[in-house]
Amino acid sequence: MNHFLSLLINFLLGASWAFSFFGATVLFFIFIKVNIFYALFTALVGLIPGAFMVLLIEYFILHQEKLAELKKQTKLLEKLVSQS
Repeated sequence: MNHFLSLLINFLLGASWAFSFFGATVLFFIFIKVNIFYALFTALVGLIPGAFMVLLIEYFILHQEKLAELKKQTKLLEKLVSQS
């Protein structure tokens, strides 16, 4: 993965964590006046979109690392086959 793409992905990952934390915190403090259980539930609902984006970005990072490792292994296997 090139350097710029890596920086962009890490920035988006941090922004997703911040969005998740901010959504949960804001909704919790808005609904704390109503009921603590209702506030906790809405905080969980506010956490879900950001957490989904975090999981999506982590999956993308994992897939890119797996692809890079498979490319390395393919090159090594091609060298081994050509030496035989």
